[in-house]
Amino acid sequence: MESSLEKMVDPTLAEMGKNLNEAMKMLEESQREVDEERKKRKYARKDIPGPLQGSGQDMASILQLVQNLMHGEDEEESQSVRLQNVGEQGHISLLGHSLAAYISVLDKERLRKLTTRILSDTTLWLCRLFRYENGSAYYHKDEREGALKVCKLIIHSNYEDYATEGFNAFQRKLPVLYISAASRTGLGQYICNQLGLPISCMCTVPCNTMFGSQHQMDIALLERLIKDDVECEKLPLLLVANAGTPGAGHTDKLVRLKELCSQYKMWLHVEGVNLATLTLGYVSSSVLAATKCDSMTLTLGPWLGLPAVPAVTLYRHEDPSLSLAAGLTTSQPVEKLQALPLWLSLQYLGHDGIVDRIKYASQLSQRLLEKLKLSSIRTSVEDELNSPVVVFKFIQDQLNSASSLNGAHNQNAAAQESMKDRCESEIGDAMNRWLGEQLGQLVPASGIDVVELEDEGVCIRFSPLMTAAVLNTKPEHVDQLAEHLKAKIPVLISTLQLREEFKQEVYRTTGLLYIEDLSWPGLGVVRYEINSEDSEKHLMAMEKIATGLLKQLKELDSDLLFSTGPEFGGEKNSIYIGMATDNLDVPELVETIAATGKEIEESSKLLENMTEIVRKGIVEAEQQLQKANEAKLLEEGVLRQIPVVGSVLNWLSPVQSSVKGSSFNLAGGLLESTEPLYAMKAQTSGGIPPTTPTVDRTKHKTPGQKMFRRSSKIAASDVISETSSVSHTEEVDASQNRLDFENEMHKTTEATVQGTDALELPSDCEPKNCDTKGIDMQEVQPSSEQAKTEELEKGSIG
Repeated sequence: MESSLEKMVDPTLAEMGKNLNEAMKMLEESQREVDEERKKRKYARKDIPGPLQGSGQDMASILQLVQNLMHGEDEEESQSVRLQNVGEQGHISLLGHSLAAYISVLDKERLRKLTTRILSDTTLWLCRLFRYENGSAYYHKDEREGALKVCKLIIHSNYEDYATEGFNAFQRKLPVLYISAASRTGLGQYICNQLGLPISCMCTVPCNTMFGSQHQMDIALLERLIKDDVECEKLPLLLVANAGTPGAGHTDKLVRLKELCSQYKMWLHVEGVNLATLTLGYVSSSVLAATKCDSMTLTLGPWLGLPAVPAVTLYRHEDPSLSLAAGLTTSQPVEKLQALPLWLSLQYLGHDGIVDRIKYASQLSQRLLEKLKLSSIRTSVEDELNSPVVVFKFIQDQLNSASSLNGAHNQNAAAQESMKDRCESEIGDAMNRWLGEQLGQLVPASGIDVVELEDEGVCIRFSPLMTAAVLNTKPEHVDQLAEHLKAKIPVLISTLQLREEFKQEVYRTTGLLYIEDLSWPGLGVVRYEINSEDSEKHLMAMEKIATGLLKQLKELDSDLLFSTGPEFGGEKNSIYIGMATDNLDVPELVETIAATGKEIEESSKLLENMTEIVRKGIVEAEQQLQKANEAKLLEEGVLRQIPVVGSVLNWLSPVQSSVKGSSFNLAGGLLESTEPLYAMKAQTSGGIPPTTPTVDRTKHKTPGQKMFRRSSKIAASDVISETSSVSHTEEVDASQNRLDFENEMHKTTEATVQGTDALELPSDCEPKNCDTKGIDMQEVQPSSEQAKTEELEKGSIG
């Protein structure tokens, strides 16, 4: 067809035929697509989700969907997401997961050789790095699974018929697991639940409270517990100790614990962040003792900044069949590939890279520890020379020394002192929780978090070994953290000192109720109270006043933060006041809150009363207007109310109506005459409501000074006697009033002279000789509203 078109002489006909041919192809193609789509719909299932329908999505669409899920589709949400630092070593780890999936499709013999090599290399490297000789390795995703498998191995070793009898094997002797109270939360329950053991098999060993560290296991108490269990014909199996507790980073006395475990033939398992320091050249003796334990769990992912690498449990056991029965080893080559990401990452980092990362984290901890030597900061660090974890808290002693001295003479002095200590402890926990959250927001790269320890309460923890590699923490971040901490300490001290003053000031103020909330990290909580018999209306009025009061307080130019309190558990209809500085004027703050609440209450009552008055006034006004219309009808007659006839009669015989115009005064709820609006003489204001008095909240404020701040001038004038200060203030006010009056008179005189120059006065009347006594100035010079009224009337007439 195309060749025949090309042979045509007429090019127009050839082009026309070509276009027709293309058009027919397009129509046929579209029809074919419609038929195919109709066939797909015929055999398609309606219950299949949209992304799975059809022949699948392309790779770009899928990756775009993943990106939207990671970062969020909204701009605000995407800005708040902060991805972790994934360096080149992280890419190596991620490559290992992809290679593991690819290697798994090899033939069985080649796969077996490859996985055996990877597993043996990784195990040898880790045992050499962490000084753990002749050990085996178990790789697992859940960090708790290492202790679980080890416990299962011990059960198989001590109960020969456990593989066949199951829990019936425990009838003759019940196993006992000893776990430190400072270990990770829920570890004992997890082991018991996974092995089907009763919770009574778990024994929590307390830490020292009177002697030694508060976070180390009490060995003397542990020994008594073991003896008691042996006497009760129980079998002690496992002891879980810490080389760096999850909360404070303390290390148990592993040498003594190993001796105790050897005495009673128990298995000693150690875990903790301080195990990372085994790779360093210098290792403390307390941590070095962990190399003699029966097993240890290492979490290399956060230590080295490696994403998605498994945790490793190193252990020593001579019977491989029991290890296989416990699940510590496997015969499946694919499961051995879990070590591949770690195998690649360790080769990429090398010995120097691994040691440098762990040493760098320890140096960050030491850097912060040197900057925490402050009077109001107490640290909780076991080994200050080499500890990778720094735990500190804000303390403020003797806040209410006067109140404690006064209460010492009471009969219940001990009970009051105990209650006082509990209150101060709760307040201190709230302050430290606020401090930790603030520091975490100000320096997010520091990895600061808040922990709650059993004996010390709420503390702030800096553990760079767990966060520095992921967050890319640098020394300048530590310096910023210390600077922000120093800046927050004065605010905490001043807030604690002003809390009692604020409380007493609220008690002395009528209409305010102080709410005791020890968990609120701020100046205090206050509520404006009203008296009402109707409970439903009382709650609605309280909510309305609280909302308006909070809105007006937020609009004030002050350094204080006003809110409705925490999202959950806050007192309803209350105002929560945040942190305060030492120059806060507490009486002015309380007075402002009370006065503002009073104004809102009175305005709401005035509005309710005005609504009722206006409603009654409208009814009366309608009645008066009806009477006025009836009087107008009697006076003018019915004919004048007809539009055409009325206009002709009014033109022939105008009627001066006696019915005057009226206006409705909303303030008074009255119907008033409009004659004063059109009068040419001085207007008499009728029904104008008086101005509502307001409280002066700008007492002695200098320009630019914020609300609720003590002025330096007022502080200096406290030295002067009260009488002299009052007289001086009166003299200053009087002189200022005279000066303002003279300036105002001067401005008025200038304006009068300018107005006089614009008038055409008679030649016999000079401005300086003209007698203006007794003349109403409003008659000579009408007000602006009257002048506008006259101009409008003239314009309408013209």
